[in-house]
Amino acid sequence: MERQRSRARTARRPSRLIRLAAGGTPAGTIARMSRAPDITVAAIAETGGRFLIVEERINHRLVFNQPAGHVERGESILAAVVREVREETAWHFDPQGLLGVYLWRNLAARRATLRFAFTGSVRNHDARQRLDHGIVRTHWLSPQELAARSGQLRSPLVMRCIEDYLAKPAQDLAAVGGVTLETAAAVTPTAHL
Repeated sequence: MERQRSRARTARRPSRLIRLAAGGTPAGTIARMSRAPDITVAAIAETGGRFLIVEERINHRLVFNQPAGHVERGESILAAVVREVREETAWHFDPQGLLGVYLWRNLAARRATLRFAFTGSVRNHDARQRLDHGIVRTHWLSPQELAARSGQLRSPLVMRCIEDYLAKPAQDLAAVGGVTLETAAAVTPTAHL
C-alpha cells in the first residue's frame, strides 16, 4: 500500500532529474532533502525496437512506466529488479547491464527517488500469473509510442531511461552487484557511483 501511495505522489508533479554515472558527477546540483531518497529499481527490456512497459492505475489515473519498484530490506538491487519485473509483468528478467543511477526530485512533494535502471532481457512469461496490485496490463511500446503518451508517463524517468538506452551502452553489473537497500541509501545526490 505504501508503494502505491508513493507512486501516486510522484505522478504529474514538477520535477528535476539528474543522472549520476559511474565515475562521474551529477549534471547539476540539488538542494538538501529533508529525508533520504526512496531507493527504486527499474528494468529496461527491449525486443525489436519495442520496450516492456506497464500500465498502472495510480489514484484513479492510468500511467505508463517501466517495470519498477522499491527495494526491500535485506534485498540486493539486482534481486529487487528481477522480483519487480516478475510481479508486475509475469516475465522473468535477466539483468545484463546498469543503464544508470537517476535522481528524480519531485519538487511539489519534496521527495526524491534514486532509481537504479538496468538493461536486460525477459523470458519465460507466465500468462497465468496475476499481476501486481494496480497493474492494469503490460505493453511492448516503441519510443515514438511512449513519446505520444508523454502526459501519461509516471515520471520523467521513463523517457529519460529510453533515451539513454538508445544513446549509450550499459555499464557492467559488477559495479552494483552487492548494493542493497541499506548501502544504496548512503548514496547522496552528489556522490559518485
